[in-house]
Amino acid sequence: MAEKNRGKRLVKYVPDYVIFDLETTGINPAADEIIEISAVRVKERAVVDTFSTLVNPGCPIPWQATQVNGITDEMVREAPQIKEALSDFFAYTKDFVLVGHNIHSFDLKFIQEKAKNLFGRTVDNDYIDTLYMARQCLPQLAHHKLTDVASYFRISIEGAHRALNDCIMNLKCYEKLGELQESIHIDLCPKCGGELKRRNGKFGEFLGCSNFPECRYTAQIRK
Repeated sequence: MAEKNRGKRLVKYVPDYVIFDLETTGINPAADEIIEISAVRVKERAVVDTFSTLVNPGCPIPWQATQVNGITDEMVREAPQIKEALSDFFAYTKDFVLVGHNIHSFDLKFIQEKAKNLFGRTVDNDYIDTLYMARQCLPQLAHHKLTDVASYFRISIEGAHRALNDCIMNLKCYEKLGELQESIHIDLCPKCGGELKRRNGKFGEFLGCSNFPECRYTAQIRK
């Protein structure tokens, strides 16, 4: 039941949003911990304010993680624990659309896992993953990591892999991708706002929502 209350992945650019990023001790949401949460609130394409906190994971930070993000045990020693940090993050994001790079497969999985374990809830904010936008708007790129997209737009990647720096970098990328997206026709699901994709079924091709199975909207392909 909880799964059905999760936010939907949107496709089209929106001007009011909270862009966020995490740093973690590893890549497994069920076993690893969040050690930094940062976010930037934007209204009508203008930055309103920022949120950033280190998080004490209650365990040593693996050497491999420190090599990536530079966060050490000493840095998080006096930081709030995840329950306090995540509570502040939820208060900050409210009902805003969330934006981030690869959040569908990574960051939101960590957030959902901690929200379920600590608060018995799910995160129902709709969200936009700029990884999908980049693949859609920049198919000529061989790779679509955040630093690849930023480099394409000549946006500085200095300080990458610290959460707030990545938020600022991705904010600039998201705005550029939004401009490119205006020239691309996208069929949108009238039920959830996801992208309609061509799919093959028993009776031939049809349009199906990219948020399947959460959304089961389908439509005929107009000829």
